[in-house]
Amino acid sequence: MIDLTVVIPIRNEALSLEELHRELTDVLTRWARPYEILVIDDGSTDESFQILARLQSVDPHLRVIRFRRNFGQTAAFSAGFAHARGRFIVTSDGDLQNDPRDIPAMIEQLEERQLDILCGWRKDRKDVFLSRRLPSMLANRLISRATGVRLHDYGCSLKVFRAEVVKPLKLYGEMHRFIPAIASEQGVAIGETVVNHRARKHGVSKYGISRTIRVVLDLITVKFLLNYSTRPLQIFGLIGFMMLLPGVAITGYLGILKIVLDQAIGDHMPLLLLGILLTFTGVQLLTIGLLAELQSRTYHESQNKPTYVIREIRETTNA
Repeated sequence: MIDLTVVIPIRNEALSLEELHRELTDVLTRWARPYEILVIDDGSTDESFQILARLQSVDPHLRVIRFRRNFGQTAAFSAGFAHARGRFIVTSDGDLQNDPRDIPAMIEQLEERQLDILCGWRKDRKDVFLSRRLPSMLANRLISRATGVRLHDYGCSLKVFRAEVVKPLKLYGEMHRFIPAIASEQGVAIGETVVNHRARKHGVSKYGISRTIRVVLDLITVKFLLNYSTRPLQIFGLIGFMMLLPGVAITGYLGILKIVLDQAIGDHMPLLLLGILLTFTGVQLLTIGLLAELQSRTYHESQNKPTYVIREIRETTNA
């Protein structure tokens, strides 16, 4: 039985792949436990797949999944989890910034501390402060506060999972960074450890401040799913009362002016429209957005419909 699957999503990382494969092979061979490396090519347009195919032809430990187009990192991780065969699953980036030498120690910590998830913390992060580290620090504090799962570094891809914890998860959007928070709903034990972080050698980062808005929107979704997916009336009712009460008060006041005191309310037309909007439109817009999120999840999960399309899988069947 395979002990470990290393899941690595890549896109246009041709310059890094041979060194990444060599480092992983050296570390995991010395580790002396059964392993596999599962690389997901997320719609690369450079020579990445050709390099992976060549490496896979001589290394039975390497498996390669190729997407038909770019579906995003979350879909790549989801495909990796679905096809992983190891008891433990390690996720890592393909840009050489995560250090493969941290993997054996992280697995040992997971077993010794009896954890289900162990997350890496890039304490000495080798990235630009203003555009990368500062937004990440703010996002980590916001996510920790909103989800109740306090981690220093949600954005670190180097994590170790027990397969039975992560395989059932359904991931959409940019939710790969929220996996510990989503898994916490199962009552899992989550830990954190400092890992080495290296400066990027090749290419440029595919992350930037532009992703902040999407992360915040996904955080709202995660918060809703964690706290209210089994009791949505509580959130709908809260929003409804917040809008309904002032709306009823406004329209009631204008109704008394018209019906009881027989006063014209033509001069109060903007206030009347505000009362109507508060009573109807606001509640509809907010609740329809959340119900649509639940409907989307039901659509995918009821049909067991994945969020990716695989072109081919290269692997050695007797590995």
